[in-house]
Amino acid sequence: MSGISEIKGRLAPLDQANVDTDQIIPKQFLTGITRKGYGKHLFHDWRYLDTNESVLNPEFSLNKEEYQGANILLTRQNFGCGSSREHAPWSLGDYGFEAIIASSYADIFYSNCINNQILPVKLSEVDIDTMFQLLYDDAQIAVHIDLPNQSVLIGTSKFAFEIEAQHKHNLLKGLDAIGQTLELSDKIEIFEKKRASWL
Repeated sequence: MSGISEIKGRLAPLDQANVDTDQIIPKQFLTGITRKGYGKHLFHDWRYLDTNESVLNPEFSLNKEEYQGANILLTRQNFGCGSSREHAPWSLGDYGFEAIIASSYADIFYSNCINNQILPVKLSEVDIDTMFQLLYDDAQIAVHIDLPNQSVLIGTSKFAFEIEAQHKHNLLKGLDAIGQTLELSDKIEIFEKKRASWL
């Protein structure tokens, strides 16, 4: 993974709280053995009017023309609650989302996003309300997320966000859990050499 420093693009709104992982990617689609191919099933029950995914729901925000090509999802509190399935960030990433902006996340989902190089930005509910209003006023408004400086610029409005140092490091370096371990490979090798042979 190459890592994240800045994300520039546009927002797609999902103006709803408590979106769980079964709504993000329903269980019947958890059949693949790779991380690819889940994007077409993202928000299946909301995006489509039929089970075959051939008829789009014109009322669902992600299907609206003005939000096509958006790479940042704007949503509400407790996003990603429910089960711990890692397929949820897989489907969001495969669809094309590079970042999510919400006021809070389920803990396991948040960690899964970090592990899969999707930036989960946390802002206050007041800031989220402001961003929704700016987006509804101008669906094409430009957004710039600066991870090193922990800021979100939307139009002329700027918001600061907090992120744990380890999570920030992993996103900047493109590290998942295995990558974090490999960063310590020299120390691990020294430790192994010092261990008694019978161990």
